[in-house]
Amino acid sequence: MTDGTVAPWIAAQSEALLAQRGHAWLLAGPSGLGQYDLALSMAQAWLCEKPSGLGACGDCGSCHAVKVRTHADLCVLMPETVMLDLGWPLSESAQSDIDEKRRKASKEIRVEAMREAIEFAQRTSARGRGKAVLVYPAERMNVVSANALLKTLEEPPGEVRFVLASEAVHQLPATVRSRCQIHTMRWPSVDASLAWLQRHGLNEEHARVMLRACGGRPQDAAQSFHNGTDALSWVKLPRALAAGDLSVLKDWSLSQIVDALQKLCHDMLALRAGAGPRFFAADELPAGGSIASLTHWARTLATSRRTVEHPLNAGLMMEALVSQAQNALNSPH
Repeated sequence: MTDGTVAPWIAAQSEALLAQRGHAWLLAGPSGLGQYDLALSMAQAWLCEKPSGLGACGDCGSCHAVKVRTHADLCVLMPETVMLDLGWPLSESAQSDIDEKRRKASKEIRVEAMREAIEFAQRTSARGRGKAVLVYPAERMNVVSANALLKTLEEPPGEVRFVLASEAVHQLPATVRSRCQIHTMRWPSVDASLAWLQRHGLNEEHARVMLRACGGRPQDAAQSFHNGTDALSWVKLPRALAAGDLSVLKDWSLSQIVDALQKLCHDMLALRAGAGPRFFAADELPAGGSIASLTHWARTLATSRRTVEHPLNAGLMMEALVSQAQNALNSPH
């Protein structure tokens, strides 16, 4: 999630990376730490006409073109679904295919888009500040797309720089990783995360609950809150599920439900193993739940995760998920 204002921990990392040389960066870390924002910040600074210190000025024609998604020297490689979510325009042919329902928006970085990016890298810079290619999420390149990028990534023509951002870097081919300088995303402090979340519309109590619900990842917390997950529902979730109450999941997507159940199952197993919970407060968790039942539930949820985007019957799947949760949470401890 980004609103045009770069979080302070992203700005600090951007400044540090821009001070280093290199034509290809790979930003690695779990979701919610700002890989996309950092990648865009770096690309904007590379193209800026009046760079201020080690960052973009934010006011020149180049910075404005990046903000309105029209910069001729910036190529953005993303799955079409992600481009639409983030407000980046699709190519005319891709938009036409989707508008006329000849196909759905792709969830992978298509090889056709990769070939266009390689052609873009070989062209002359339009504004004279070089060119930038931003790839996000990089793990969504399929094998063909990734292989097509290798030669250009290793020996880029002219003044072109690459920044790849990934939330699952282990899924990237080793051949891609080896051609990039890797930067591991830094986790912001709790205080910095809470302050940032409060600037994005959450009060302090809700910010604390949502930050815990997302494992300390502030951007995931903000996105979850703005997608309709409220703090009160999250706090009530464990005991409501133990009682078989479906109302707490009202208006949640199946993907959100499975994600929440996996977090709950994780915390219950952590408690049984003598560790502390990560996503819920200890006093929010029910007293039941045997290790055997919780372990079986974890395996069942992993199977559900694989089919959650294309269920045969969404209503029946939700009822089954709640029933499984109730059984596991009430098993004798």
